[in-house]
Amino acid sequence: MSSIHNLNIGAARAAPAAESGVSARVLLLLALAAGCSVASIYYSQPILGNLVDDLQTNDRTAGLVPTLTQLGYALGILLLAPLGDRYDRRKTVLVKVVLLALALLASGMAPGISALLAASLAVGVAATVTQDLVPAAATLAPAASRGRVVGMVMTGLLLGILLSRVVSGFVAQWFGWRTVYLAATAAVALLAVALWRGLPRFAPTTRAGYLTLMASMLALLRRHGSLRRASLAQGLLAVGFSAFWSMLAVMLHNELHLGSAVAGSFGLAGAAGALAAPLAGKLADRRGPELVTRLGAAIAAASFALLFLDIWLPGDQARLALLIVSAVGFDFGVQAVLVAHQTIVYNLDPAARSRLNAILFTGMFIGMSGGAAMGGVMMSLWGWHGVAALATATSLAALAVRCCKV
Repeated sequence: MSSIHNLNIGAARAAPAAESGVSARVLLLLALAAGCSVASIYYSQPILGNLVDDLQTNDRTAGLVPTLTQLGYALGILLLAPLGDRYDRRKTVLVKVVLLALALLASGMAPGISALLAASLAVGVAATVTQDLVPAAATLAPAASRGRVVGMVMTGLLLGILLSRVVSGFVAQWFGWRTVYLAATAAVALLAVALWRGLPRFAPTTRAGYLTLMASMLALLRRHGSLRRASLAQGLLAVGFSAFWSMLAVMLHNELHLGSAVAGSFGLAGAAGALAAPLAGKLADRRGPELVTRLGAAIAAASFALLFLDIWLPGDQARLALLIVSAVGFDFGVQAVLVAHQTIVYNLDPAARSRLNAILFTGMFIGMSGGAAMGGVMMSLWGWHGVAALATATSLAALAVRCCKV
């Protein structure tokens, strides 16, 4: 008997009564909660200039704010997300949402850069409540519509990511950077009340201790080849995704002489890619998620390859239009693959969905951090086309992983 099975209390007995379906009201609540929570880790990116001036620090130190937020998020996924299998997921969600509100409040009230850095790390850790909400949706949904339900919640999550920069930049410009955090605190506090009233209870699926639970993640990774493929392919796609978004503002400034406001507005273009989530979920339910992963990876690779066409375009406006088309295309492809991968891994072991989700997103965020670093290197060595080459190559590698058994 596998050690993984020994950890489970019995998936059929442990599943909540809501497994028979998920109401539209609860689905909307989960989508809103996912978007509002994940947005917290991106608010700082457009306001770094404000922080430098107001807190009398330098660019390098201010840059640690989003870095520590992302680091906290990665650590939280790895170390805390698996607890959703051990405890009632409703309780873990409520605790994290309250902690997120407190961390955002501490950020908005920070007297100096040191306090803000500490609060930013806490924001990242608590924002991993998002990674409890998506498995919750998968648990509530019947198997026949699981892809659609996960896709709807992911739409909320992706819109939160892509629109957070736009909202943050606008609010900071007119009302100051502290207002960004204080408004986010109020929104998350209201969210906590809504979740307390509307989120059902979830039966734990294991009684294992924390260390045993963490060790079981390695066993899951060894046992399921499809989990390894999903984590690797999503990580590869994340490299190109992160490289593009990390270097876009630099490229716009150096080559098109455009400011950070334009870079932030690209979040609106990327938001169109969030439409991929529900469409990918429905297609995964009808034709299978494997097909969606291949189509999405191919779309991402083709969209990144479009960036090489700018050498034949007549002017800056045409180049800007090409960037928008590419951003919409690769966002659509990457998010479609993510929804399909979630559909695949959530079906592997219903009693271990939080751990499976943690493994998938850990691989994704390793790719995100690696993409930001490699994107900077490619930009310094070969310019924007170096970034495009990196993104295209890693997307093709992801497609190869999905087409081959590894």
